Amino acid sequence: MSNLQKILTKINKMKVFKNVLFIGFMFLSSLTVFSQSKVTGTIIDGEFNQPLVGASVVVKGTKTGTATDFDGKFEITTSEKSGQIVISYLGFETKTVSFTVSGNSVNVGNILLTADASQLEEIIVVGKGIIDVAKERKTPIAVSTIKAVEIQEKVGTSDVTQAMVNTPSVYVAGQSGGYGDSRITVRGFQQDNTAFLLNGQPINGMEDGKMYWSNWSGMSDIANFIQIQRGLGSSKLAISSVGGTVNFVTKATDKKEGGFVSMGVANSDYFKSTAAYNTGMNAKGFGMSIMLSHWQGDGYNQGTRGEGQNYFISFGYKPNDKHNFNFLITGAPQAHDQNFTKRISDYLGFGRKYNNNFGYLNGQYISERTNFYHKPVANLNWDFNINSTTSLSTVLYASWGRGGGTGNYGGGKRSISELNPYTGANQSTYINYDQIYANNLADSDGIGTGSNYAIRASMNNHAWYGIVSNLKKELNKNLNLNFGLDLRTYNGDHYRQISNFMGLNGWSESRFLRDNNHVIPNPNTLPSATNTVNQSYNINPWYAFFHTADDNQKIDYDYSETISYGGVFGQLEYSNDKLSAFFQGAVSNQSHQRFDYYDYQADYQDSEKVNNVGYNVKAGGSYIISENHSVYANTGYYSRQPYHDNIYLNFTNQVNPLTNNEKVLGLEAGYSYKSKIFSGSLNAYRTTWEDRVVTTSTVQAADAVIGSTPVLAGDVIFTSNQGVKQVHTGLELDFVLKPIDKLDIKGFASFGNWEYDGKATSRKFDENLNLLVETETDLKGGKVGDAAQTTWGLGAKYEIFERFTIDVDWRNYDNLYANVVAKDNLELPSYDLVDAGISYKLLVGKNKQNSVNFRFNMNNVFNEIYLSELTSNIKTTDNISSSNPALGTYQSNNRVYNGIADGNFGFFGLGRTWNFTMRYNF
Repeated sequence: MSNLQKILTKINKMKVFKNVLFIGFMFLSSLTVFSQSKVTGTIIDGEFNQPLVGASVVVKGTKTGTATDFDGKFEITTSEKSGQIVISYLGFETKTVSFTVSGNSVNVGNILLTADASQLEEIIVVGKGIIDVAKERKTPIAVSTIKAVEIQEKVGTSDVTQAMVNTPSVYVAGQSGGYGDSRITVRGFQQDNTAFLLNGQPINGMEDGKMYWSNWSGMSDIANFIQIQRGLGSSKLAISSVGGTVNFVTKATDKKEGGFVSMGVANSDYFKSTAAYNTGMNAKGFGMSIMLSHWQGDGYNQGTRGEGQNYFISFGYKPNDKHNFNFLITGAPQAHDQNFTKRISDYLGFGRKYNNNFGYLNGQYISERTNFYHKPVANLNWDFNINSTTSLSTVLYASWGRGGGTGNYGGGKRSISELNPYTGANQSTYINYDQIYANNLADSDGIGTGSNYAIRASMNNHAWYGIVSNLKKELNKNLNLNFGLDLRTYNGDHYRQISNFMGLNGWSESRFLRDNNHVIPNPNTLPSATNTVNQSYNINPWYAFFHTADDNQKIDYDYSETISYGGVFGQLEYSNDKLSAFFQGAVSNQSHQRFDYYDYQADYQDSEKVNNVGYNVKAGGSYIISENHSVYANTGYYSRQPYHDNIYLNFTNQVNPLTNNEKVLGLEAGYSYKSKIFSGSLNAYRTTWEDRVVTTSTVQAADAVIGSTPVLAGDVIFTSNQGVKQVHTGLELDFVLKPIDKLDIKGFASFGNWEYDGKATSRKFDENLNLLVETETDLKGGKVGDAAQTTWGLGAKYEIFERFTIDVDWRNYDNLYANVVAKDNLELPSYDLVDAGISYKLLVGKNKQNSVNFRFNMNNVFNEIYLSELTSNIKTTDNISSSNPALGTYQSNNRVYNGIADGNFGFFGLGRTWNFTMRYNF
């Protein structure tokens, strides 16, 4: 055979072989096709009975998977005749469902997913690099998280702070003051030493670090969740997290179309209505969410009426997988009448709801003390996924505040005199506006002076702009680097204006103009000017936002300040399967300047500019001992700049020579245990705070002379203490137990020892900011007040039948001291509170996809009578009258209530209250 023939023979054999291979391949393929099966079903949100769009469905042990469509439906083609599918969705617990194919397909029906409280980071739609939540953080912290459902259930008619009461080392007080007047302490540190964030944006006041919850009355409606990070916290910013960090994460533009309407009623003629609608994200990535509400009520105590609105508008845009934008604006314009602390003897004589800050004019109710404010907050979030290892998160934000608080002006106040049944003595009670009006009308020229009476409004307006940006880089699979910047600028304007002339035609007063000598021994030696005003201004918060007083219509004071802040921060975190560690640091510069237009000559109105540099460093690590056990330890040091109000003395342009950076050292360690039915954590901490400045206020009990200045009963007196050291140590325990599917049990306990150490320089000044006296006091060993140092809590929630639940919470408060800075502080009696609630969700509409939720709350079920706070430190062995010791002591006169002298000022806590809400979700 020739070579050519041999080659042709081989080619023919190869063709035959190829044909055989092709036929075999087609046969095997046909077998595979014939053996494939289809698994179908629908994924449902178990809470709202709505389909979940984009849920991941994967056959376990394979890479075969799909995502649900807009109706929550899915279809998977698999060669398996039996097995399991794994369903996962952001913010929900992952679920595994078994399947067995009979024939060529099987429908597993509706699969309900349950919201997962541990997946907080995943339910943040935007700003993940800025919103520093602790979601099983690789380096843990002491943290408690409250999700939207619990917030809406528990808050009712209260401030959003009510949602945090079942948390270790958290104490909420001040509710008796009126709507929005509550305050919160964390580990014994007040609000100016706890950092509050809105979507990662700092919201503490730039001037004094305080929080005013009346400005955030809509938070319970718009919060996705609240996370309370006790102690050092996880925020990378150079913020005032001495006691801790409270991060409010709001809802963003919802991916699904829908909404709700709700109505609520409560004690004290309270009513609230809310409506919300989400367009859902369309095919081009656009969406909008909007919520509006209105509320009003008479208040639990006398003279604490309130009314307001809330609004929330959010626009979302996701053009592609790399970019995500969200713009939101929210605000809560409100006005509420206020109650101040009273003597215990006043409450015992006139009732625990007694409030003398109001009266009647020709039968019409008028409050002397009304807080009114409107503070819109806007922010624009941009998330940029640069590549698989690098991402950038940025938020631009702004807020504009307009409003203030009213009070008496001039010395012409008249009150009704009544017999106090408890003391047996006559005393001034409610304001006699009829008499005041008549006296003002009798003035010959109708122009009021210091001997007349008007209602003034102390205005606190501001404009605040800022940016926070964070770049995250995954250096390798174990190492992450974050760094960014935090820039803010703030301008505040403060002045007084007349809100009600009470029959007068105007008001006239003299101004004594300072030069560079800030302290005035004799005002008559200074140039003076006469200031006369004739316009009054409405205190409606909407009106106040768009109308400000002209310069020639301002009274008493008129000053502003500019505060600029610039900071950088960074964090390096290492982690593997067992061990994690982090180092974090931030440095910032604050610039302050004050401008006084009313009390200074034109050449001296601008104060000296003050710059302060501050920084913080944190480090820590954790170790996972086993699947159930882990431990952690963190430490941090802060050199924190003083607040603006502590830089300039007594509200003048004089720079405080005693003010230095405050120094904070925090140490904490903890142990956590987690299992399917039980999880718990035990935390220990020690925090020291040095070179601190604290200002408190109280109401003057009787006419007196402080220093060389006469003060009247009922005057508000401010006390500023500087140079004090505080040492806070404690243990915290919290746990969750789920013994059966229908029962959840939660508990917490905290044991604190919070004390003062060292000496303090104390200054007292009156409501018109006049310095009264200055003293030095030894405080070593004194107890820190305003929060219970020992708290216990236990709660349970049980599903009696499907979608019908009942829950009960019990709390005990002990080792609670008066809100004063003193070595021998006064301890209040301990007390217990029980709250209870009932919830039912009725499924309605086509395919039961809509629902009507019913919720009833009763707080302080057993109507416990208790003192929630005191602002004075009078002992039972003190004399009833300092000017007449012969009258004896409180104890000798049997003027003692539950171990407390009845001359002390304070609040009784709220008695039994209730609220009912009905909400339709569609």
